[in-house]
Formats: sequence, structure tokens, C-alpha cells
Amino acid sequence: MAELKVGEKAPQFKGKNQHGEEVKLSDFKGKKIILYFYPKDNTPGCTTEACNFRDNYQILLKDGYEVIGVSIDSEQSHQKFISKFELPFTLLSDEDKKIVEDYGVWVEKNMYGKKYMGTARTTFIIDENGIIQHIIKKVDNKNASQQIRDLMAK
Repeated sequence: MAELKVGEKAPQFKGKNQHGEEVKLSDFKGKKIILYFYPKDNTPGCTTEACNFRDNYQILLKDGYEVIGVSIDSEQSHQKFISKFELPFTLLSDEDKKIVEDYGVWVEKNMYGKKYMGTARTTFIIDENGIIQHIIKKVDNKNASQQIRDLMAK
């Protein structure tokens, strides 16, 4: 799969949210989306990022954004993560890895010399017409919301 670029149409996706309901990109036609991919529920960096989106959720909504998180964790894992940290937004379960592959974020990683496949923490900002406006590959977990707002203010 070729790497996605700003200005391209975002790949259509379909996944189950934390309630087992099907969610599709087309459900958000006419809305701006923050689609953020993260490696794993309840891990330090992912929790920091999710809580930053939680703490700034009303501001992001006011700016016109829907927030959707995606990981390969199960719906049950998402339910626990949402409950534990009172997350107000949708998390999609991508256990079959279709969404992470379509968005090019399922990559080889290297930790302590051990290679493995995993999700690259990446945020896509998608406009009302489904066009990718920004791709953030170096996500600032503690300031993820402000990072997005700063980019969009340019």
C-alpha cells in the first residue's frame, strides 16, 4: 500500500466501536474528523494521549471535530479503557488490522533489538469532504489536542 498523503481522499473504513456498533467513515460526511491511531489501551503513552483528547474534547467539538481512536484492541478492552478514564469519544476495534493497514500505520517496529509488527502512533485530520488535511507522525501525547489546533490555525 502506498503511503497516504495530504490532499488525498481518506480510505473508507468500517469498524466496531466499544458498543459493538458498526462505524464507517461515511457516517461522518460533512464533519471534520480527528482519526488517531494508537498502539494499545491502558499503556502509558496511549493513556496520556487519550486523556489529552478527553480533557480538550469540548474545545475540539466546538472547533467542529469528531474524535475517533483506533487500535487493534478488542471492544471489551476499549470498554474498560473508556470506563477507567471516562473517555467521551468513540474507539474502534480493528482486530483484523484492516483499518491500520489501509491507513499505512501497521508497521515493523523495533524495541530493544527485537523486531515486531505494531501500530505506529499517527493522527489523520480529515475534512468534511473526506480529504486528508494533515498527517501527524510525531504525536505529542501530552499536547495532542493543541498540536492539532496549532496545525489547523496555520
